[in-house]
This record gives sequence, structure tokens and C-alpha cells, in this order.
Amino acid sequence: MHTPAADRSRHRVLVVEDDDTIGRHLETGLRNNDYAPAWSRTGAAALAEAARKPYDVLLLDLGLPDMDGLDVARTLRARHPNLLIIILTARTDDIDVIAGLDAGADDYLVKPFSLTVVLARLRAHLRRHTATSTPQEPIRLADLVLDTTARRCTLHNEEIQLRPKEFDLLAVLAQHTGEALSRETLMAEVWDENWFGSTKTLDVTMAGLRHRLTRAAAASTRPARLPRITTLRGHGYRLEC
Repeated sequence: MHTPAADRSRHRVLVVEDDDTIGRHLETGLRNNDYAPAWSRTGAAALAEAARKPYDVLLLDLGLPDMDGLDVARTLRARHPNLLIIILTARTDDIDVIAGLDAGADDYLVKPFSLTVVLARLRAHLRRHTATSTPQEPIRLADLVLDTTARRCTLHNEEIQLRPKEFDLLAVLAQHTGEALSRETLMAEVWDENWFGSTKTLDVTMAGLRHRLTRAAAASTRPARLPRITTLRGHGYRLEC
């Protein structure tokens, strides 16, 4: 049996899944691969569990018996901005995927999926989210300051609350200011080099990033200059100051 002290050294994963077979498979597989999982079968139970103790990752089924999984995602994203949210869904239409990402999810996996794929995706996300390196000098982008070591984005010393993937996307663009970055490069750098599925994940994240930056500039008490993110049709994006 894992002790609470041992669990604190592992990434805590909250699985929200009403299907007994899938839920048990994920819980057992995660525990056997050195994660500290908990399993909730309803949205209400998941919200209560997330309020009881902190989690690093949420694996969230959308088709819950008591409430829409999108509502769970929105609620937990608002309460825990740094929580990694991965949606598990049988819904494959673009509109459903976009709705999930817009609700605050960082990623999604379409059912049926293998445990191997889940573990690979978790490793990729957590490696980017928790990797430590030599502290880097903050990057100035017009009036924005991006501190990749502290994971802070500020405008005139006021912090802009970005979702984790929005921050990662801005950081990659900032590290290649003036360069044309392809959609494939951005997907590999920000999500997973072995990504498969719709790149609408990138489009929704980019739209969210642009919206938050524009809103912050509008709310600033001082004139604010933002870097420009140019869409390169058929290719990708370029950030310019």
C-alpha cells in the first residue's frame, strides 16, 4: 500500500469516469506506473475530491451520469489554473473537441484508447510542465515580460493569468521571435512530438492566448504595446514585436 508520504512524491491524477471497466483500468495502470491516482465516478464526487486535496492531472470523461463533463472542466479550471486537464471522450466531432478545449482542457484523447497512449501523453505534458533547467532571463516582448523560469507573464508589472498551454505556446513563439513556425512544429513543441488528431487544439489555444493578451491590454491603466502574432495561412504563426 502507498503511504500518503509516498504519494506526495508522485504526480496525483484524478480520474473521473463512470464506466467501471475503463475507470478501474486507468486507476490500476496509473498506480502501477508510479502515479498516485484517485477515481471518481460522478462529476459531484470529482469536485468534492479536488476540493479535498490538490491534484496535478485531471483525466475527465465527458459523459458523466450527473452532470456534463464540460461543466466539471470549467469549474476546476477556474479553481485550479495550473491543473493539467485531459478530456477522455467518445465524441469525435470537431465542435465537441473545440468545446472541451474552450472549457479549459489542455488535451483530449478519443475513446477507445490504450493505457500506453495515456501514459505517453501524460509523460509529454508533465515533462514540459515540471521540467527544471538553468534559470532563463525574462523575455521582453514590447510591453510584455515573459518569465519562463517563474512561468509568469506580466504587462506593466500586472500578471496576466494564462492557461498552462497558452503560456507554453507564447513561450515557444517568444523563443523564436520573427521566425515562421509551422503548425507541426508548434504541436510538437507545445503538446507532443507524437501527436495525432486534430490540430484545432492549436487554433483554440491560440485564440484563447490572443483574447487574454488583448483583454489585459484593454484593462491596463497605461498605454500597452503587445507583440503581434501573425497567422501564416497554410503554414503556422509568427510572433513579432
